Amino acid sequence: MADRMTARDAFVAAQGWADAAREALAGDASARRYWRLARGAERAILMDNPPGIADDPVAFANIAHHLAGLGLSPPRIFAADLPAGFLLIEDLGDAVYDRVIAAEPSQERPLYDVATDTLAHLSVHPAPDGLPDLTAQDWATAAALSLDAYAAAATGQTPDPTAFVARLTDALLTHADGPRVLILRDFHAQNLIWLPDRQGLARAGLLDFQLAQMGQRGYDLISLVQDARRDVTPETAAAMKHRYADATGMTAPEAAFAVLGAQRALRIVGVFARLAMTQGKTQYLSLLPRVWAQLQENIAHPALAGLAAEVGRHLPSPTPDVLNRISRCQMP
Repeated sequence: MADRMTARDAFVAAQGWADAAREALAGDASARRYWRLARGAERAILMDNPPGIADDPVAFANIAHHLAGLGLSPPRIFAADLPAGFLLIEDLGDAVYDRVIAAEPSQERPLYDVATDTLAHLSVHPAPDGLPDLTAQDWATAAALSLDAYAAAATGQTPDPTAFVARLTDALLTHADGPRVLILRDFHAQNLIWLPDRQGLARAGLLDFQLAQMGQRGYDLISLVQDARRDVTPETAAAMKHRYADATGMTAPEAAFAVLGAQRALRIVGVFARLAMTQGKTQYLSLLPRVWAQLQENIAHPALAGLAAEVGRHLPSPTPDVLNRISRCQMP
């Protein structure tokens, strides 16, 4: 750790920011860390993104370049030492979507309009080469983390995932496995910055996109309107689904949205449980009741009757007792 701090300070000094005031910013579920640097009227963000993990700094730089080329607003990269995992990037400010909307609820609809149009824009442009492109079975297997982590901790037994994965794979193949588009994966209100002084789609500042990959149309839209961290009004959620489906020409979008929403919710249930058990990040457990409600809404769709039966068989609802049990469980 001391060596990394020394290397980080040397990188900052090499860019002429050695004397800048430094403010630590709140992190997320990854190993990345951020600081806001202030040098007179100038601002920048120092990103410490250790290489060799899933959230690779090279991927961040590549996707940022791609998004900027499409007229969107990722942070500009001022300087980078990608082998070391240090980047000096543009400070897009503090107008995070969820804060803006919390202060002025009437802004939810116009802000989400821009975010949804951004996703539609991404869907009609070729993605960068070489991105991961998972099969339907891969996506279903990823959702089975809800069995391996959440169910195992909640019940003391790890269910056999065979039928669960088969049911979800079939639903994805039947209803949501169409043409692949670039998806940013964590497209939600805490990763979007409102930039009202810019024009058009550039008004939505984009963060946390280094895990971008090829995926199903509608995946990021569901990430936006079924947010694990905030309640999107039903009216806005329905309007954004229609807006995106109309812009992208999706057919039978409700079944696709339900299947993608179920896959995402199930994976999040597993991820949040694992974060609590392996990294002590029990704060994520408080989000599980919201994600659980989203899951129930999705699996109520007739296209997911088989998966709903598997969920009912293996996954208990996140009652206070269940969450307490998970918080006391540890995984290697």
